[in-house]
Amino acid sequence: MTVKLNKNQKHLLRILAGAAIYIFAVLFKTDNNLVSLGIFLVAFLIIGGDVLRGAVRNILRGQVFDENFLMSIATVGAFIISEYAEGVAVMLFYQVGELFQSYAVDKSRRSITSLMDIRPDYANVQRGDTLEKLDPYDVRVDDTIVIKAGEKVPLDCIVVSGASSVDTSALTGESLPREVFEGDTLLSGSININGLLTARVTREFGESTVSKILDLVENASTKKSQSENFITKFARYYTPFVVIAAALLAVIPPLVLPGATFSDWIYRALVLLVISCPCALVISIPLSFFGGIGGASKSGILVKGSNYLEALAQAEIVVFDKTGTLTKGIFKVQKIVPKGISEAELLEKTAYAESYSNHPISLSLRKAYGKEIDAARIEGVEEISGHGVLAEVDGARVAAGNAKLMQKLEIAPEEPDGVIGTIVHVAVNGEYRGYFVIADEVKEDAAHAIRDLKAADVKQTVMLTGDTKKIGEAVAAQLGIDKVYTELLPGDKVWQVEALFESKSPKGKLAFVGDGINDAPVLARADIGIAMGALGSDAAIEAADIVIMNDEPSKIAVAKKISKKTLRIVKQNIVFSLAIKGIVLILGAASIANMWAAVFADVGVAVLAILNAIRMLNVKNIK
Repeated sequence: MTVKLNKNQKHLLRILAGAAIYIFAVLFKTDNNLVSLGIFLVAFLIIGGDVLRGAVRNILRGQVFDENFLMSIATVGAFIISEYAEGVAVMLFYQVGELFQSYAVDKSRRSITSLMDIRPDYANVQRGDTLEKLDPYDVRVDDTIVIKAGEKVPLDCIVVSGASSVDTSALTGESLPREVFEGDTLLSGSININGLLTARVTREFGESTVSKILDLVENASTKKSQSENFITKFARYYTPFVVIAAALLAVIPPLVLPGATFSDWIYRALVLLVISCPCALVISIPLSFFGGIGGASKSGILVKGSNYLEALAQAEIVVFDKTGTLTKGIFKVQKIVPKGISEAELLEKTAYAESYSNHPISLSLRKAYGKEIDAARIEGVEEISGHGVLAEVDGARVAAGNAKLMQKLEIAPEEPDGVIGTIVHVAVNGEYRGYFVIADEVKEDAAHAIRDLKAADVKQTVMLTGDTKKIGEAVAAQLGIDKVYTELLPGDKVWQVEALFESKSPKGKLAFVGDGINDAPVLARADIGIAMGALGSDAAIEAADIVIMNDEPSKIAVAKKISKKTLRIVKQNIVFSLAIKGIVLILGAASIANMWAAVFADVGVAVLAILNAIRMLNVKNIK
């Protein structure tokens, strides 16, 4: 049976084989310099043959100054001055560092691409009395699918029959299963744990949640942060400068200093080349951001690029939409106050009068009623925009709406004090019969989210809403939000965000959090747009830079903490790498540091920087 090795395993075997020959060459003493050279050369070619090939290939392509070139010049130069053991050792440790880096990158990539496991392989489509197993791409909207226990939900859908527990951890980062029943929405990529569900498909696979997530993850690494761009530009100028400096160090001192030898100064120049290899910076910084994006995805936070992760760390102002972002976006009847009529009769007549309207207020009244509507009992429905509805229910003329409607009908409504919410007044046959208090519920973790953001150095929290001043200010006070702007149209929100830009520092960033289609322009205008992904509109998710998959505002503070930790690690790696290299560089030029110190300054620093970078994958107890 043939065992197929992966790239890292082959790399490891090559290193072990070369190391074994190298150890033999060091221990095998011979006076024949050619034999010794031959053994060391075999070890060198086994260990570093791919580096030499890479250097030659890049030179032919015009890409001369990279780490392959630096390592090739340094190690081949060591052979030229008869430092065979050190030449092989430098390449050996360099390759150990490269192998370690490859394992680290793979681990980070696996953290992100573990999301690929949410891609469903098939869908059970109901065709009459039989089930047909199809590729999710071939399933259409309104097709009926059956999801058995243990299967992945293949497409976004609504449960038609059945009940079950659903594992949404791959999408939202939440470990607790969610209970679903008839009428509940299922997101593709979640796993049906124990029940049999029949569902109606609401989106084709290309537009489904799982497809959008995979697309976001696959493209996240294409948008580089400022730190990554800086390192790319830095390496572009730094490497040729180092090569020129090493060449001058090898040639000028022997020509101008009495007693200086070319072999001594060439050795120093080779040490300089090994020390100066920018591997630690070039690898560890992108790896830090890659790890940050992977860690965020574990928490149900999708970041579309490392530039957005970096920007979030500098967010000074966080602006929230209200409905669907800080509140559940589900209006609910909070209070019924009847006048000269029973509570049940008032609710029944109002629900019937509102039955033809799709307004959220109307839907909340029908939901509170909770019974089937008999259309035969309703006649003469008239909806008055901005006021309410008029309808005949069982022959009685019912008017349901705001105070303006009552005034229009010359009916005096009762105006309750201190009520937070929308008031729906009801009159029957011209007589005032009471009112309903309908309000949107604040999300359980909204206040916690505001507190955490302030603890994470956000200087100002702001809420924008189209709701009334009374409701907006009450919600802002309840959550501890610094400023609130009410009764805004979508265009007003953009204008208000523009005004808020003036209050941030030059390096500070403004983040906007929203979920509705009307939030898309503001999400696009903000420095960082954050969308609530599970229930948010497609337009908002497309316009956003960061998507919160479980609709919890508290995840915004988690995302900011991840971004701050990522930048902290990036800065640590930059300072540490440059400091160590600078110290060893000075010692090498002074002939105090030898090739072994140079190996530590290159490979050792790179390994330590990579170890530091992969800490970003641990986000469980992030602070």
